[in-house]
Amino acid sequence: MVHVYNCHPFASQQIVAAEQEPGLVCCGGGALFVVSAGGCKIEAYDLQREGCPLICRFGSMGSVHSIRHSAVGDYLVTIEEKNRATYLRAYTNWRYQAAEKTRVGVRLLGHFLRGSSFCGAPKEQMEIIEIPLFEPPLCVACCMLTGDLLVGCAKSLVVFSLKRQTLSEQLFVLDFERVLILHLQGWSPSQVAFCGGYVALQSELEVLVVKLTQQQKNSQSAGEHALLPEDIMTEAGLDEDAEMKKDDFSPLYEQEDFFVFPKHQEMLGSEAQDCGVSIVLEWTGIEAECRGDMNVVYVLYRRFAPDFFEGCSVEETHLQSLQLHPLYTDKEEETTISKRGEPTCMFVFFSLPNTGYMYSLKNSVELVSTYQYPEKALQSVLTDRFLYVITRNALQCFTVRCSAVAARVDDPYIDTTMKACPPFTMEVCALRIQLFIGLKLLCHDGNHIVLLTAADVDSREDIDRSNRKNIESREHRTLTGILVAVGLEPSSTATLENLLSRSFLSRKTSMSKSTEPADSAHGWNLYVISSVSTLQLYREIVEYSRRYEQASPLSQSCVHLLSEAHLLLRAALLTRQSCEPDERAQLQDAFQESCAHLGDCFSRFDKKDCHLALPYYKMSGLSVTDVIQRNMAMYSFSSQYGKGFIFFLKHSLYEETVEELSEDMATKVLEIFSVAEPAQIPHVVSSPSMLRADPNIAMTHLRQLEGSGSSSITLSLCMASLALRNGDLHSYRQHMDLHSEMLQVYGFIEEPKLLLHGRGKSLMPTVLSRHLRDTQEGLLVAAVVALHENSKIRLEEADCFFQELCCDGAEVQSSPQLLVDFWEALLVASTHDSIIQELLFRLASVYIDRITHRDHNTVKALKTAEDLINSCSHYGMLYPWVSILTPVQFNITDDHQEDLHKLQSLLCGPSLEVLSILPLLEQLSDTDNSGLSVHVLCATKLGQHESSIDRLLERCPQAIISYANHELQNDKLCLWWQKLFPELCERTRMTGNDNTILLSALKETLLVVSVELNPLEFLDLLPDDGTAHFFLPHLLECSQRNLMT
Repeated sequence: MVHVYNCHPFASQQIVAAEQEPGLVCCGGGALFVVSAGGCKIEAYDLQREGCPLICRFGSMGSVHSIRHSAVGDYLVTIEEKNRATYLRAYTNWRYQAAEKTRVGVRLLGHFLRGSSFCGAPKEQMEIIEIPLFEPPLCVACCMLTGDLLVGCAKSLVVFSLKRQTLSEQLFVLDFERVLILHLQGWSPSQVAFCGGYVALQSELEVLVVKLTQQQKNSQSAGEHALLPEDIMTEAGLDEDAEMKKDDFSPLYEQEDFFVFPKHQEMLGSEAQDCGVSIVLEWTGIEAECRGDMNVVYVLYRRFAPDFFEGCSVEETHLQSLQLHPLYTDKEEETTISKRGEPTCMFVFFSLPNTGYMYSLKNSVELVSTYQYPEKALQSVLTDRFLYVITRNALQCFTVRCSAVAARVDDPYIDTTMKACPPFTMEVCALRIQLFIGLKLLCHDGNHIVLLTAADVDSREDIDRSNRKNIESREHRTLTGILVAVGLEPSSTATLENLLSRSFLSRKTSMSKSTEPADSAHGWNLYVISSVSTLQLYREIVEYSRRYEQASPLSQSCVHLLSEAHLLLRAALLTRQSCEPDERAQLQDAFQESCAHLGDCFSRFDKKDCHLALPYYKMSGLSVTDVIQRNMAMYSFSSQYGKGFIFFLKHSLYEETVEELSEDMATKVLEIFSVAEPAQIPHVVSSPSMLRADPNIAMTHLRQLEGSGSSSITLSLCMASLALRNGDLHSYRQHMDLHSEMLQVYGFIEEPKLLLHGRGKSLMPTVLSRHLRDTQEGLLVAAVVALHENSKIRLEEADCFFQELCCDGAEVQSSPQLLVDFWEALLVASTHDSIIQELLFRLASVYIDRITHRDHNTVKALKTAEDLINSCSHYGMLYPWVSILTPVQFNITDDHQEDLHKLQSLLCGPSLEVLSILPLLEQLSDTDNSGLSVHVLCATKLGQHESSIDRLLERCPQAIISYANHELQNDKLCLWWQKLFPELCERTRMTGNDNTILLSALKETLLVVSVELNPLEFLDLLPDDGTAHFFLPHLLECSQRNLMT
């Protein structure tokens, strides 16, 4: 359905003072081109100046049947007829004719480019370029991005590339090169369009859109066709069955004495390649490296069947107004048209007499809008802002959805809680239907619309026929009266009836009484209509919408009009439209105002679209206080609030980036929620925006909620927080004692803002969290761990929270104990490997730092090393040899003993990656056993067992056997006799028999070696200077065991 309104998109109109009746018109580059009715004279008028004065006039070489203007190159291209032959010609440098330059050059295509007689001094002259073709041209189109030409012929499409060569600073020459031929099989286009590589062609009832793309030269067939010149590419080389394949897709195909009309069909994207229209490419360009690297991608196919119920006959039902329309956004727009890159969006428009269709072609191919015309349309033109349609007696201005499509391509935040835009599926509307008499042609350029009207007067034959009928009627009445007067009834006899049926007056006598005027010429006018500015039309539409709002605040027409106004502004801001900075600032202000109006509309709604109030209010730049005041004015006579307003208010209060409300406004918010959604009051009170709210008033609302039977954990925690703010510790304890700590953790998960406000680095602890720090730090840590595990807070945010929480306490270090307690607790609870590795690294860093500096820590940790070993799999039991190195009674302070045991436990566990903490070990000395234990643990986990054996033998030999029993297993078992046994022998020899620790270790080693080796291998290990009675018992034991096995 099309909504029809009565706005005024047209600012003014003026009549072009053309001397002769126009036959064709087109415009572009700020100029209007008028082809006289005879078709051999072209006049150019200046659309930018008042009165549209004449720029120049020049003659064409034949009768012009079609004319187009290209903005790139500023040239005209025409299809002309002379002596029953059809020609394609381009008129370049036509503006030189304005300076009374009578010189005109005529040459063939390529005459200049291929080094002809165009030499000598540059000449300021208009040029007419003859473009030869193998088939007569039927239609032509110019690419508005490159200036290239597309010519439609009966069996092919020909692409000509625009070439430009500068002769001097102000003089250049244009030429064309035929680069590509698209051979069509079973198709004869009636109209074509060409833009940015997209090719659109239409027949009477079919439309096909393809895109020319680059491809690798790996297609043999494409290469073969590319090498075939045009003049030897015969029909036999094409598909012989093309016409037979096309029969099923022909819009009107005759079988004997009746017609068969195919059904409607729509194929989008890759489906369109099955439409039955075959296109074969033939490269004809000069540049050899470009041959055969083009490919055809089918984009869209649409076929229509005549609909007898639309008020049009079969003969009148045919497609018209084919157009490709690119849309650039601010990001792609360049300084000149010729330097533009890839457009953001590409649209195709085509129309039947009663219906117009607009499709989006880039990214995804889809139908954007369907236009139902109130009467038969003659021609349509699509622009960035509007679709203009002319019927016989009216100019119609429809809205378009180009900006809605482009906005979603340009901005990924559209259709989120951050930003919104009216959907492109929204019904279109007619802003204006302006009456004219006898409209014939329509064209558009920039801010101007050109209309040709011709009011037809009845032809001389029609007047003669009418006069003859009147005279014969008078004769019949006169004779009938005479017969009745004499008493004869005319119907009584056949003779009298035959007499009356004949005329007694001759044709000459009848014609002599005709009063037809001598002049039967046609009356015509050529109008130039200027469009109003976007801001002016926006304000009118907003004022128009208020009529519907006053009649019904929930009117859909009000929302529809405001959405149309919003899209107008968005189109102006997206495409920039050569705005001055001041005008652009005004457009931006108006855009924010339109967002506020749409937010007001959706805030009143109770339907599914009510959520749109949030993004529109955000885009409006209004503060929460401003929005509340606007809505309170709307609801001044009602106690009911729209769901859209409540939705906005909840999201705004629950977010962390809004302003802090004043006490009065906070009280008003509490009153609103007490009426609209009382269950949300605990969450509202916890919002950082409500910090200035009176605690007593807030407590009153909470008690009313509690009295209604809506008691909950969150409600109790909220009331406890308010009691704490009031300094009422007794009431605080009462509310906190209502639930266990485990249930309180669930309450904090439901409402995190009871503990913290803000996001990111600006996160701040609340009064309640500061009180829990001093009284129930275990509950606080457990609550923050639960928030992290439920994705309510990130690890970095938790770090900032505890840093801020402890900055005013006794600790001033970078890692306060409460933060370390949180890391340890989170390590117990987390299952994410990335989080686990990060926590392990942080905890190892803290433990190493504390062991190294041994600063006295006044805050006791929540968990001991024993607690962590028992509750967390990432902490392992200490190895026996580690306990020998650093016994529990080790001579360091108790808190650092705990840190050492936690670090050792991490190294004894399965999860810590030792390589990550190696740089940290540089600050930890191994001069004492605490540092030595850590270094040996790390070396052992890295597989450096031999160096660890050396260190232990040197520093703590009493731990070597315990180390060997624990570590030298499986593939490391050989180190008992390859490393440990020789080292013990050497060190025992050097120290003598007085070192009982080494002797005991040597005996233990011999026991293991005698079991693992055979007698010969064992004998080879014995030192040459060893004491026989020391080694002999072990050798005998090894021999006996070997005999038994």
